[in-house]
Amino acid sequence: MGIVATVRAYRRPGRHRLDLAPGARIPASPSPAPLSLTPRSRQDDLYEVYASNPEYWRFSGDLDPDDITRPLVSGMLDDLGPDEEALVARAEDGRIVGYAEILHHHPVDGHPWIGLLLIDGRHHRKGYGRMIATQLENRFRMAGRSTLYLGVLTNNLKAQQFWTALGYRRVDLRPDRAKARPTLVLAKQLLPPG
Repeated sequence: MGIVATVRAYRRPGRHRLDLAPGARIPASPSPAPLSLTPRSRQDDLYEVYASNPEYWRFSGDLDPDDITRPLVSGMLDDLGPDEEALVARAEDGRIVGYAEILHHHPVDGHPWIGLLLIDGRHHRKGYGRMIATQLENRFRMAGRSTLYLGVLTNNLKAQQFWTALGYRRVDLRPDRAKARPTLVLAKQLLPPG
């Protein structure tokens, strides 16, 4: 059964109102399939996730978006520190849709941090970023951690909007540890489970 609705025009052009028939419902926007977040293995090919995000690489300066190769991506992935963990996000059908790096204990403040969250560019704006962030928050919450931190380069406005929409708040502005780039430090209080 379809949705029965009429659209009535207001007196001003371009303004419309949707009137639903009695008992009709607007369907929820489609949400992505369930997502699994698992430790990265050497067999995971994250080239597409990296190569499909040229805007991020332009902001960060970490890679030349026109010269991303599989060996280059592989080398970056193998360069994690001892307290860092690489996680791969897969859709229900097994497709890799994203990647996250987390730091269990920051070397300076001891807090957990999200170091990187990349969504395959072909899957932007489908809810995967929010799902991954929620899973990371739950993971740290269950481990008894009360606050989760991350850094966003000041020139990356889309990332700032994404994280603040998820409840992260600015707590500092400082250079990042890798390249001294201006970085907003954001944090979110993790409420206890239940």
